[in-house]
Amino acid sequence: MTQLTRRKLFAGVAAAGAATALTPLMGRSALASAPAAGKQAPGFYRYKVGDYEITQLSDGARTFPIPDGFIVNLDKDKTLAAAEAAYYPKGQVTVVFNPMVINTGSKLILLDTGFGPGAFAATKGAIGQLGYNMAAAGIDPKAIDIVLLSHFHIDHAGGLRTADGGLVFPNAEIKVPAPEWAFWMDESNISRTNTYNKGHFPNPKKYFAGIESKVTRYEWGKEVAPGITSIATPGHTPGHTSFAIASGSARILAQCDVTNIPSLFLTHPDWQLMYDNDPQLAFATRRKFFDMAVAEKATVVGFHFPFPSVGHVEKAGSDYRLVPMPWNPTI
Repeated sequence: MTQLTRRKLFAGVAAAGAATALTPLMGRSALASAPAAGKQAPGFYRYKVGDYEITQLSDGARTFPIPDGFIVNLDKDKTLAAAEAAYYPKGQVTVVFNPMVINTGSKLILLDTGFGPGAFAATKGAIGQLGYNMAAAGIDPKAIDIVLLSHFHIDHAGGLRTADGGLVFPNAEIKVPAPEWAFWMDESNISRTNTYNKGHFPNPKKYFAGIESKVTRYEWGKEVAPGITSIATPGHTPGHTSFAIASGSARILAQCDVTNIPSLFLTHPDWQLMYDNDPQLAFATRRKFFDMAVAEKATVVGFHFPFPSVGHVEKAGSDYRLVPMPWNPTI
């Protein structure tokens, strides 16, 4: 039996390399180099929850310089250090955006819309990719029966409209949280918003202008679509909503924006993100939601979790950590 030693292994590698280097000199022509692709593959991923088929879809990602006050209750220098420790580019952070489609067998349901196609050209394809990825996944926007919104921030509801103001999902009923609708449709509530949400305040009326008849308002704690129950998770916005999606004995939790970047805000749930309208309530909600997820050992889907945005949440001391689910080649 031949014994493989470290010396023989490296000698073999060196010999193979020399032979490869000499090949063109021995009569073989070199192969032409392949052109660079220059773009990512389509972003969609499927898995089953009981009899339901879930398709996670990427709407893209934004990498941007960390603004002052990004983490409201943390010094800028510490914020920069935390982002760098999470391996983001120096001085920057990346936020990803991942809607999902639930096929119940009787209904095709889109949970949140992304930014919309108008954002695609404006950002050179960085965001607004939902339509492209739906097409790659074989999902026709006209086939969507229900658009289920968690809240009215632009990355979750802006995709209702095309760049010229048309409807992206023309045949869908649009379901929205009743407390969210009541807040954003009342001009007097602008005084109850923080700086970010004050700037955002006019947007929801633009999303729904002229299509109010297609909008159904739902309450918390109710079944809002087959197997999908709304969960009150206010703080990020006054009507922010998460969902339990169940089929048979299987159940997952869609946390939407209970937390944003998990490497920052799941590991430090007390950090206050500039987008949270009521930071203290958002923190209390975060604790309550993730304590429930930990107790259930639930599969958790996060709109801003790294794609494909599915994993489990575990306790890490007094805080939490995300354990991403392994990629599965079968459905």
